[in-house]
Amino acid sequence: METLNSRNDKVALYDKLVASHPNAVRKGDTMPYTSLNGNMYSYFTKDDYLALKLPAQKREEFIKKYDTGLVFQYGIVQKEYVQVPDSLLRNTEELKAWFFDSHNYATTLKPKPTAKGKKKE
Repeated sequence: METLNSRNDKVALYDKLVASHPNAVRKGDTMPYTSLNGNMYSYFTKDDYLALKLPAQKREEFIKKYDTGLVFQYGIVQKEYVQVPDSLLRNTEELKAWFFDSHNYATTLKPKPTAKGKKKE
C-alpha cells in the first residue's frame, strides 16, 4: 500500500470522507474541520493526522481495534478525540462508519455559541 507522504494527500482523503456524509460540511483552510452546532467533531491536526470525536464506548472500541490513542494537541490530552491511523484514513469505506458515529455524537451535544454570533459590548 502506498504511503501518504504529504499533508495534501491526507487532507484530500479527509475531504473525500467529509463528502461521504450528506450533512457534513468541511470548514477551515489551514486546519480543516467539521462542526455541528458549534461543536467540532473532526479535524485535521497540525501534526498531519485526523482526529475524531467519539462517545466513550465507541472511543474505547476504536482505540482497541486500531491500536491508537487519544489526541494530544496544544499541550493537553483531548479526552473525547481519537487519533485516526493513516492506514484507516486510506480506507474511506471503513472510516465512514466512524465518521458517521462522530457526527451522530455531535448531534447529542449541547449547542455552543459561535464566534460570529457574539457581539462586542
